[in-house]
Amino acid sequence: MRTRIVKFFKSFTKFEIALYVLSVTAIVVVFCIFDRENYMSLFASLLGETSLICVAKGSPFGQILMIAFAVLYGIISYSFSYYGEMITYLGMSLPMAVLALISWLRHPYKDSGTVQVNHIKKKEVFLMFVIAAVVTVGFFFILRALNTANVIPGTLSVTTSFIAVYLTFRRSPFYALAYLANDLVLIVLWTMATIEDVSYASVLICFIVFAINDGYGFVAWLRMSKKQDVQD
Repeated sequence: MRTRIVKFFKSFTKFEIALYVLSVTAIVVVFCIFDRENYMSLFASLLGETSLICVAKGSPFGQILMIAFAVLYGIISYSFSYYGEMITYLGMSLPMAVLALISWLRHPYKDSGTVQVNHIKKKEVFLMFVIAAVVTVGFFFILRALNTANVIPGTLSVTTSFIAVYLTFRRSPFYALAYLANDLVLIVLWTMATIEDVSYASVLICFIVFAINDGYGFVAWLRMSKKQDVQD
């Protein structure tokens, strides 16, 4: 186990290290400028960033961090009446992260300490979108009944989150693109929140940083997939 952990950290490229350091720096700097009080948001942002870089590397450890992030983000969302985000992360992202962790641990790629990339078929993709459509319609009426702030982008966040967590569970490289789409929706949501309360700028910068990391995650998984195909 110790050998795998050491091997995993040694696998980080200079670009990945720079991406992580710059992302963390941006989160901390914005927090110090606009917030300086809500340390839960700061911790959640740093936790989420660390999770993303680990997931981009295909490490199951990233899913453990994602479980913790889902709990904290759910609490933060509740504080601004973003009930859709709260329900999505606590009721969907959290349990799906647990299932993803189990799936990733059951499908390691040899002794690399990373997950084996999966390629899902067209029928499964179609079924995924059908379920996502049903979830979207159902959540729209639930969120509207709860008087959720900014209900339309909140509903879109549920849709993109569902697709993202499903693809993560299925170990597909396209999980990162789904999360990138979700990040863009969340940037809109937290921009609205920041306009009303500037202290939420730290959460906003969090998702801007997440978007950049998820973009890299897609590239990293495509590279990992090609490498595994060649070695197999």
